[in-house]
Amino acid sequence: MTDRHEAGMQVRRTVLGSAHVDRAEAAKTAFDTPFQDLITESAWGNVWASDAISLRERSMLTLALLAATGNFEEIAMHVRATANTGATPEDVAQAFQHVAIYAGVPRANHALKIAKETYREMGVEL
Repeated sequence: MTDRHEAGMQVRRTVLGSAHVDRAEAAKTAFDTPFQDLITESAWGNVWASDAISLRERSMLTLALLAATGNFEEIAMHVRATANTGATPEDVAQAFQHVAIYAGVPRANHALKIAKETYREMGVEL
């Protein structure tokens, strides 16, 4: 493994939690291992591992970008990750306010719905 892969795996565990990463690693097959290596090295080992901005800020950016581009399937995972990154429910709500203005109210509305449900499952009172 490369240094970038190792750094990516460390940050991935910090952000998503070891239980999540262990489940994802156990589910890997020869078919998707190259893809998993790509995202571990690129997304986690390059982008998320950079100290240019905080994990809190990265969480907010990631959630806003997922909502703005309509990639709703990963929003719950990244809302759960806020417990590890320091982004508060208020931070997430503010990120989705930006989505409403710059990418559309329906996308922000759907993202808020997912976030509310995820926070409820996490036992977070809003």
